[in-house]
Amino acid sequence: MLGKAHDDFSQLLLALYRLSLECPLQHFQDEALRLLRCSLAFDSSMWGTATQAATGIDIHTIHLHNQPAEMLAAYETIKHLDTAAAEVAKHATATLSFHTASCFSARSQRALVAYGQRFEQQNFFISSNQNRESGFTHWVSLFRASPDAHGTEQERLLLAAVAPHLQQALEHNRIAHLGQLLHQPAPITGSAIADTRGRLHHADPAFREALRAEWANWVPPTLPDVVVRHFASGQPRFCGRHRVVSCHAEGGLLFLHARPRHRADELTPRELAVARLMAKGDTHKQVAAALGRAPATVRNHMQAIYGKLEINSIAALIEELQLVDA
Repeated sequence: MLGKAHDDFSQLLLALYRLSLECPLQHFQDEALRLLRCSLAFDSSMWGTATQAATGIDIHTIHLHNQPAEMLAAYETIKHLDTAAAEVAKHATATLSFHTASCFSARSQRALVAYGQRFEQQNFFISSNQNRESGFTHWVSLFRASPDAHGTEQERLLLAAVAPHLQQALEHNRIAHLGQLLHQPAPITGSAIADTRGRLHHADPAFREALRAEWANWVPPTLPDVVVRHFASGQPRFCGRHRVVSCHAEGGLLFLHARPRHRADELTPRELAVARLMAKGDTHKQVAAALGRAPATVRNHMQAIYGKLEINSIAALIEELQLVDA
C-alpha cells in the first residue's frame, strides 16, 4: 500500500485501536464494523468464534450486525450445505469472496440459496484464522444484499489486511473491560476471559497457575468441566479446595478472576449476608429487619461467624470480608 491508500489504511487502524480502548464492551463490535464500512461496503455481518465439526461449524461466540437472531437458527438447518465455509476451513488463514448464486449452484444447495435471499446475503466475504491443533477459529463474514454487488480483489485484500487487527482490537477491548471489572479491594491472583463453552480467549499466567494449583492435571485452553457446569447453572463463584474462581457474565463471555481460598469462604450464604450487613455498621435489629429474622437469630449467626473466622471484633470481620468480596 502506497500514498493515499496507505494513509487511509493507517488511519483506519488508529481509529480501530482507539475505539478498542474507549468503547464499552457491548458496543465495540458494532462500532468497529461501522468504522470498517467506511472503507469496505457491506450491509450486515456475522463475527465470532467456532470449531469445525463434521456437520459444519460449531459456533462458540457470535455477534450479529444488522441481522436478526433467527438467522442463526435458520443457519443451523443448512450449515452442512455451506461449501463456502468448508472452503475457508481448508486454510489456517484465509479471506475469500463469494457470490451466493454461483457458489451454491448445486441442486442440493437450493435451500442455501433461499437462505441467502431471505437474509440478504447475496454476496459475501469470509475472513478467518484457525488454530490447526485445536480447530478453534476466529472469523468475520461481511454480507451484501444486492446480487450485483460482487466483491473485488482489492476489497478482499483490504479485508485480509484488516481482519487480524479487528480480532486484536476486540481482544484489547475485552481485556480493558476485564481490568475495569477487577478494580476491587480483594487480592486477585489471576484473571481470564472465556466463552460459555469454557474456551479461554485470554488468561494471564497467574490465572493459569491458580487453576493448576487446584487441578494439577489441568491442560489449557479449556476451563475444567466442573467449573463450566457450575457457571452454566448461574452460580457466580466456584469454591475449590485451594482456589476460588469468580465469574461475571457479559456479552456472551465469562470474565473470570481467581484468588486463594480464605476462611470467610466457609461461611454459609446466610452467614455471609449477616456478616456483610454487620460490617457495614448495621445493628442486630437492623440486620434482623433486613433479612426477616429475629435479633436473637442474628446474634446466633454472629457467634457462628466469629467462631469460623477465629475473630472477636467487627474490625477483624471487615478485614476477613475484604479477602473474599471480589
